[in-house]
Amino acid sequence: MKASIQKYLAEFLGTLVLVFCACGTAAAVSCSGASANAAYLVTALSFGLAVTAMAYSVGNISGCHINPAVSLAMLINGKMSLTDFAGYVVAQFLGGIAGGALLLTVLDANTGLGSNALYHENAVISIVIEVILTFVFVFTVLGATSKAEHSSVAGLAIGLSLTMVHLIGIHFTGTSVNPARSLGPAIFAGGPALSCVWVFIIAPFIGGALAAVVYRFLTSNNK
Repeated sequence: MKASIQKYLAEFLGTLVLVFCACGTAAAVSCSGASANAAYLVTALSFGLAVTAMAYSVGNISGCHINPAVSLAMLINGKMSLTDFAGYVVAQFLGGIAGGALLLTVLDANTGLGSNALYHENAVISIVIEVILTFVFVFTVLGATSKAEHSSVAGLAIGLSLTMVHLIGIHFTGTSVNPARSLGPAIFAGGPALSCVWVFIIAPFIGGALAAVVYRFLTSNNK
């Protein structure tokens, strides 16, 4: 029981740090997908660095999913129990909300708090984009964490992958690939960010599930 609580708390803290630091960076530097500039690059790097930092901080406690889409992929591939999956997802969403609340203490809600937005106000296109981006990210996570000997570099590979999907995805949706990361800021930003947040909850789950199924198929002969 104690071990489970420790894992859930680690997921809570990891997700909180991701939202506060990375989404906070996006809001603080006024990142916009309209043009590639310093703010765009800094935001992408911030997301990657935040995940890398947490991977080497809480990875040995919980595996550092800090993303419900990653946890779903682990569940599908038999890497965690249904009970732990539920505990992880609850902790992650609460961590995202807590991170959003902390952002609101230092930033105005009008900054958007790093929330996501529909591409050209089109939910379907935005879902497709997020499914693809999440697939790439979660597929990388599954590969990087597949063998114990990869553990020393897994955090770096995952962080670089998250940076990569942000470099392309910020232009379209601001890049979610993480339901908890999207819900937290949206709750406190309100308005359009909250009205479309369902897209950034559903799409990453679909992308994560697809990544799990494809990865499992591709590695089935190696097991």
